[in-house]
Amino acid sequence: MHDIRQIRENPDAFDAALARRGLAPMAAEILKIDTARRELIQAAEAAQAARNRASKEVGAAKARGDEDEFQRLREVLGTRKDEIAALEAKAKAEDARLNDLLMGLPNLPQADIPDGDDEADNVELHRWGTPRSFDFAPREHFDIPAARTGLDFPLAAKLSGSRFVVLKGALARLHRALAQFMLDTHVDKNGLTEMWVPVLVREEAMLGTGQLPKFAEDSYSTTNGWWMIPTAEVPLTNTVAGEILDAEDLPRRMCAHTQCFRSEAGSAGKDTKGMLRQHQFEKVEMVSITSPEASAAELQRMTRIAEKLLEDLLLPYRTIVLCTGDMGFGAQRTHDIEVWLPGQNTYREISSVSVCGDFQARRMNARYRGADGKPAFVHTLNGSGLAVGRCLIAVLENGQQQDGSVWIPPALHPYLGGKTTLAPDGRLV
Repeated sequence: MHDIRQIRENPDAFDAALARRGLAPMAAEILKIDTARRELIQAAEAAQAARNRASKEVGAAKARGDEDEFQRLREVLGTRKDEIAALEAKAKAEDARLNDLLMGLPNLPQADIPDGDDEADNVELHRWGTPRSFDFAPREHFDIPAARTGLDFPLAAKLSGSRFVVLKGALARLHRALAQFMLDTHVDKNGLTEMWVPVLVREEAMLGTGQLPKFAEDSYSTTNGWWMIPTAEVPLTNTVAGEILDAEDLPRRMCAHTQCFRSEAGSAGKDTKGMLRQHQFEKVEMVSITSPEASAAELQRMTRIAEKLLEDLLLPYRTIVLCTGDMGFGAQRTHDIEVWLPGQNTYREISSVSVCGDFQARRMNARYRGADGKPAFVHTLNGSGLAVGRCLIAVLENGQQQDGSVWIPPALHPYLGGKTTLAPDGRLV
């Protein structure tokens, strides 16, 4: 949600920032509605003041026995009442128009974000690790013998249709071990508070973090009005909705491991093989609530947390900053971390860490009390730490051996009873 006062004060800057997002100028239309709304509110207030004066005069006319004046003033009061109600209704309608317009506009990019149309214009920040050199043609995860018995796509299709998977046996355990490793690292080393949150949320929660109204087709809803979360960003961030926090309580750092649900409405025909792009998947999500002054440093901190997880798993990656045309709706700046997948011979996103400024906070009315004692909007950040299924893919593909087995990173051994390898027949040994 945008600050209408900033648009009033600098409409040209607002339009220039929208243009970097590939959008047409909107300030003039926004300010036209805003002006009409404010004029109607002022007119309603003036009419109410006049009605209050007439109300006092009614009492005075009654007291002095002036029946004609008393009746005239009563008619004036009735007319004013109808006039006020009409003005307030029009003001409410204009307010709703303004709100709908602002709710549909994306966040504005930070000044140093690279301009661009799509992912081809993203800028690499750095790389870690050297992709392994194979003496055989590396397979994609679904073709690795050690993984085949644990990846059951036909059974998932029988149960739910396409873009689902059933994990079995050792592969299900490895998937669980990855999530546990991530959570333990966040809690024990990164100072995040683990949360267990609902995956069904109210509509206002989806509105608060920006999934609604613009991206309703990308999510699933139930017949009684709940929405299935696309990521734990939604419930975690909304824990502060409507709150005024103490400055001493910031930053508030949280994480949660949840099922996530996405319709993938805009990805027809993309990544249809394997479990790279699913309707149901798991993530460990990080969310931070900070003061405005601390949010830039928090973005770097969260990015580094996600990177370190991959380093602990010995998985090569690169970190990029998204251009204006590739950033998400609610982000001011986004760092994508892409893990190396030898089966595809490319890097693929495994974490996206974004700072949203006060964009979500305004939608949620989430504030804190600063040093001056006045409430101000918090800044919100979110990031994957990490996408569990994609991490499983990366472990399988980077650890695959010529005999069809998979070498498992040492960081996961304690979660697997000391087992170190996924054998070609799918057993942990």
